[in-house]
Amino acid sequence: MSLKHFGKAALIVAIAAACGKNRVQVTDNGLKYQIHEQADSPRKGKVGDILTLHLILLNSKDSVLRDTHKEGAPFQMLLQVPPFKGSYEEGLTMLGKGDSATFYVSADSLFTRAMQPLPPGVQKGSDIGIAVKVLNVQSEDEYKKTQAADFEKQKGIDAKVIDDYVAKHGLTGKGQKTESGVYYIVTQPSNGPAPKPGDIVKVRYTGKLLNGTVFDSSEKSLNPQASGEPVQFPIGVGQVIPGWEEGVMKMHKGEKVTLIIPSTLAYGPRANPKIPANSVLLFDIELVDIQKGQMGQPGMPQPGR
Repeated sequence: MSLKHFGKAALIVAIAAACGKNRVQVTDNGLKYQIHEQADSPRKGKVGDILTLHLILLNSKDSVLRDTHKEGAPFQMLLQVPPFKGSYEEGLTMLGKGDSATFYVSADSLFTRAMQPLPPGVQKGSDIGIAVKVLNVQSEDEYKKTQAADFEKQKGIDAKVIDDYVAKHGLTGKGQKTESGVYYIVTQPSNGPAPKPGDIVKVRYTGKLLNGTVFDSSEKSLNPQASGEPVQFPIGVGQVIPGWEEGVMKMHKGEKVTLIIPSTLAYGPRANPKIPANSVLLFDIELVDIQKGQMGQPGMPQPGR
């Protein structure tokens, strides 16, 4: 599990303390925990389940390090066998849908096991508070069915967003929509070669939200952290989001295009500080170069691997 995902709990902790439910308990394996809310539901998390959670990460001074509510979407994880004694995965097996608790875990064990340095504000030898609100507990099959239904629903939402954007900005008839839903507009045509799966492509690009906000770019003028040089990657082997795979595979060397990519072919319900969950994205892309026949070279990704 990635430890970058955490959820809202400051209010939960405050309410629990006020109600006298703040008693710290310890399991036989040394996990310290406080139960804030617990229903009588027989369905508790077990190894192999998919848990949907809101979490918050607290340092030893109760300062909030990360909060999934502020990221715009809850965090989903596969519940695994506890990786060390006193890990919070053990505590999650005590909780069901609607339950909440705070677990206190050794920061050294937590981050050392994940091969991550201690984050700013976390002292060596201290405990990390992980406050949890469980939104759902599902088997793998249940999770897959829910994901498939959510995906189909979001496809319809994205299609309308794209159609409305195209109409509003006078782009009707200037491009084409692929079968999967990517709107593709050629802004500088070329008769150069097109890439094939496994080729290394070099591109210049700028990514925007539909409100015009730039969230990433290879251009230094738009992204101070960029080198200003084209970026390169193998195409057709799953190294980039599906909307890029489809769009760039249609391009010719020297061509420039604008891609409007549905969220289902971009980052979906995942959110970060720059891209809200379920965002339709716009990319201006120039295909600068193609290196052919790279599939067999050592170190290059292979399809299906």
